Amino acid sequence: MAVLAAMTAAPAVAELVSTSVVPAQTLSATSSTYPVGTPDASEPSGMAPPAADALLGYNQTYVNDFNVASLPAGWELFRGQAGGDPGSLWAPSHVTVSDGLLKLNTYRDSAYNDAWVDGGICQCDRSQTYGAYFVRSRTTGAGPTVVQLLWPANNSWPPEIDFNETDGLTSATSATTHYTSSNLSVESTLNIDMTKWHTFGVIWTPTSITYTVDGQVWGTDSLVASIPNIPMTLDLDQQTWCDSGYACPNVPVSELVDWVAEYTEAPAHSPVVAAVPTVTRKGPTTGSSDAGAVMAVASPSVILLPGFAALLLGAMAAVSRRRRSAMVHRPARRAVSR
Repeated sequence: MAVLAAMTAAPAVAELVSTSVVPAQTLSATSSTYPVGTPDASEPSGMAPPAADALLGYNQTYVNDFNVASLPAGWELFRGQAGGDPGSLWAPSHVTVSDGLLKLNTYRDSAYNDAWVDGGICQCDRSQTYGAYFVRSRTTGAGPTVVQLLWPANNSWPPEIDFNETDGLTSATSATTHYTSSNLSVESTLNIDMTKWHTFGVIWTPTSITYTVDGQVWGTDSLVASIPNIPMTLDLDQQTWCDSGYACPNVPVSELVDWVAEYTEAPAHSPVVAAVPTVTRKGPTTGSSDAGAVMAVASPSVILLPGFAALLLGAMAAVSRRRRSAMVHRPARRAVSR
């Protein structure tokens, strides 16, 4: 992983990288364009939720700071075994709210024969078609894969939008649009320290899906055929893949969420279009790709990786076609990811 170490140590400037051998170009740093939060030293992450007008052309429709001692109304708990992953398990007891944080906790649970058990939740009854979601979170360590995603409200998969999925790593994450019954996908990958607090966002319009971190764009899906046009809901979870030989912890690990903020487009406002498109197309069996230019933004811990040109992406590609499902309080509910 020497290549990744060298990239992480790069200066805090934006870089334009292509899949060719042409040397990378260096771009000037820019200020935050998308919501990050409001500086607040009393918050666990140092940031309170963003203002209602923080996203130009959008209205804030939901915000939750998890400042009560129980799961807020409107969220449902995952339970049971994940489809396609016989070694995984969710339990409601692995979701807690305390100290101003939502905590999804993975640990060996004596109530389940000391198996690794995870936590997961969904806004199963709160759906919308198009809009923007921002989640401020971090993980406490490697092991279970962190997934923040949008899932069809009618439980008819595909489509699916994963806007933060770590595959058990603490050094990187990815964003993927899944579409068609053969599970075609459009994927972007980011090299980032997931143990630090970050605000991950997704802006979903009829013509594009824009992925942001800490106010900056790091990936875009502009392939119209891949973009969902049905109501979707927000899901947050962790999952182990120990039986598959990856995403398996050695010690207890938690996904910590400080807050969630959601927006819908204001009337008569044109869709948000990212300045730098990033598309990597990958079939469900071949793993082939054709990557356009990608951009990393100005953050000391954020460097974007191009397509499959980096070692990390090769590792992620091996698991990019795996899918899982979770039973929650509503029997028919499924949450599916790679």
